[in-house]
Amino acid sequence: MPFSDKTVQEFLDELASPAPAPGGGSAAALAGALGAALVSMVCRLTIGRKNYEEADAELAAILPRAEQKRADLLQLMEADAAAYDRVISKYKMPKESDEEKAARTNAVQAALKAAAEVPFQIAGACADVLDLLPPVAQKGNKNAASDAGAAALLAEAGLRTAVLNVKINLNLIKDEGYVSEMYRRLEPFTKGRAEQKEELVRAVESRL
Repeated sequence: MPFSDKTVQEFLDELASPAPAPGGGSAAALAGALGAALVSMVCRLTIGRKNYEEADAELAAILPRAEQKRADLLQLMEADAAAYDRVISKYKMPKESDEEKAARTNAVQAALKAAAEVPFQIAGACADVLDLLPPVAQKGNKNAASDAGAAALLAEAGLRTAVLNVKINLNLIKDEGYVSEMYRRLEPFTKGRAEQKEELVRAVESRL
């Protein structure tokens, strides 16, 4: 059953179990999806409301983008768990002969790269949620200002968590060129993001 079809209790029970997946990557995607949902909420509480006419068009444009990120992140919850399951399955390949050992090593390395790519995508989606937030935090319905702040905190937490999950996979990958390139690609998802989150929270607090 897809995670999105489970109750909150069922998903948390799976997350708390000794099974290796779902784990931090799926949790990161969920945090980002929660942030995106709160962006949508604030948009819907602002669009068409009295005293918020100046923000109407801008937040109406943000709403479908937030909804797309929420859908993307739900899919990435599933993808992260599936990617890690594939890594585990490759580690279980036979390794008696030299040929089997080589095949197993190649399969594990390929699976680890795939497993690194999923949280990379999660990090990117969470960063996109953060990037949607400034007009929502600054111009959205004041009665939902705290929800915009919560969205910023959740999106940044999802982003940082996803980056950790990328790095733990990179630590096991032997292809130095790939690892170096991935660290380069991660930089836009890490540099300045904590400051971006804090700026959003300050904007929200000024409206409380």
